[in-house]
Formats: sequence, C-alpha cells, structure tokens
Amino acid sequence: MSSDLPALPPTLDRLRAHVIEHSVKTGEFVLKSGATSSWFLDTKQTACRADGIIAVADAIVEMFGDDLADIDAIGGLTLGADPMAYGVAAVLATRGVELRSFSVRKEAKQGGITGRIAGALRPGDRVLVTEDTTTRGTSLIEAVDQIEAYGASAAFMSVIVDRGGTCAAMAAERGIDYRPLLGAPDLGFGYGT
Repeated sequence: MSSDLPALPPTLDRLRAHVIEHSVKTGEFVLKSGATSSWFLDTKQTACRADGIIAVADAIVEMFGDDLADIDAIGGLTLGADPMAYGVAAVLATRGVELRSFSVRKEAKQGGITGRIAGALRPGDRVLVTEDTTTRGTSLIEAVDQIEAYGASAAFMSVIVDRGGTCAAMAAERGIDYRPLLGAPDLGFGYGT
C-alpha cells in the first residue's frame, strides 16, 4: 500500500487493498454523469469475489459495531446494491448476525407480486441501504424513497466507496446515518475527480 494514502484501521485497509487491486481502473473515462475522469471504479469486482465480500462484511462490522443490532434488513437499488446486500447478509449470518436482504427494482414488476421491492424486506424494518459505489447519491436516495413507501425505514446508508463526497449531505437532509466504508481520498483520489 502506498505510504501517501491516509491511515486506516486494519479491516478497512484490507478492504482498500482489495478495491485498489481489483476495482480501480486508471485511464480516460466518461462517467455516468457525463464528466470525464482519470480513474474508474468497478466495485463489483470486489463485491463479487469471495475474499472481497468477506472484506466488505468485516468492514461493515467495523463501521457499524453495536448498531448492527438495530438493523433488520440490508438492500438497495438493483444492481449496485445486490452483491453487497446479499453477500454481507450471508457472511454475517455465519457470525450470528441475522439480516434479511432485498433489492429495489428499477421499475415495478407486472404480474405476480407487484411493486419495486424484491426479497425479504418487511414493513417496519430498520434498513441499512447499500450501494457498491456512489458519486452523487441519487441511487441511494431513490432506494430510500421506495423503502419508505413500502413501510420500512432507512436508518443507515453505506457504500463500499463514496467517489463524489456529496452523499453525506443528502443523507443528513433525510435524517439517515451515512457511513461509507471508503472515500475517494482513501484510494488516493480527490472527490469528484
């Protein structure tokens, strides 16, 4: 690990090393927002590897500690939240922490069970809303809106990497405790670059 990166606790440092090795790409990229960047994150390369999702689950335990007892379910907007939600729930179940997982569909399903929620979310649940990477926070807030419309409450939000640095203000505006596992500066980049 480069010595010019900020110091992190060992659990988060292990996650950072995995993200840098598997998920950070450098070059010239056009982001979803239309902006250009010299780096790109494909954090599914971390979340979809066994050692990566274990590192994510360890970081969630480090970041949330006793607050995990106040969380009933984990999920967010498909596809960005799916590996993190399902993987973290499975890993934590092996450690005695029971979280139900779910996805928020991009559109309501027609036929059968309708609506945008898929999975084991229940009305009244306190939720950890997840996403693999966020730049602006809009996918997280869209998920929050659907979770609340379903009758659950978004108590916490977390991402593997906060690339943009603007999500904290959006979460605070909604009264949601936001705890990203890593930020762009932890990877050696500035927010919004």
